[in-house]
Amino acid sequence: MSDLRLIRSEKLSRYSSVRFAMSTRVGGVSPEPLGMNLSYRVGDDPANVAENRKRFFEALGFMESGSAIPHQCHSSNIQIVSQPGEYDACDGLVTQTNDLPLIVSIADCLPVTIYDVAKAVLGLVHAGWRGTAQGIVAETVDLMVKQCGSSAGEMITYLGPSAGVCCYEVGREVAELFSLDQVEQRDDRLYLNLKKANCDQLLGAGVREENIEISPFCTICTPQLFHSHRRDRNKSGRMMATVSLVDHAGS
Repeated sequence: MSDLRLIRSEKLSRYSSVRFAMSTRVGGVSPEPLGMNLSYRVGDDPANVAENRKRFFEALGFMESGSAIPHQCHSSNIQIVSQPGEYDACDGLVTQTNDLPLIVSIADCLPVTIYDVAKAVLGLVHAGWRGTAQGIVAETVDLMVKQCGSSAGEMITYLGPSAGVCCYEVGREVAELFSLDQVEQRDDRLYLNLKKANCDQLLGAGVREENIEISPFCTICTPQLFHSHRRDRNKSGRMMATVSLVDHAGS
């Protein structure tokens, strides 16, 4: 397990009350190109996936069976959860429950963590272009404010590795769903800045710029570190981002 490579957030790591990590393709037992694949749905040997997940969750001190996992559908649907289990047809989870890891599966879409320090409210979002175009991150902030008593100004946010504007080519029909400054045109090709689109939503919802951390990594052009469905298609594995409120009193 010494070769397991995880992505952390500098801002979230400052708080002992929250624990975040995202897996990479490094440190697994699956044959390449799957490596550290955490999905049972990409043709990998289930025994390998189980071992990969065991390594990932043990490294974090989490129990997979105690986690909340959405059935992602590229939507703007968000659910407030207080129990472990699988949640149908949503791409965002919010909790105020300690020691309940939230999980999203990633292979180019953007994982967004939103942590209200003052109220101890936690959100985790899977934001692809469809969910982003539907405003899922802004909707999550709004839900946390209205249903959980959060303040956007107290939120610490982390936008993790995802398809970058350097590589994320989209068709005109997708580009037209976003503002001009969220799309780059190079020659006759259009490239979506998924991170900027979601950052703009956070800012528009009242999150302070100094509380937003954006990963510099592009999953597409960093093949040594990340799975990418856009790059590898049906040969791509899946990564996980996970975050949990930590109950120190109970530890």
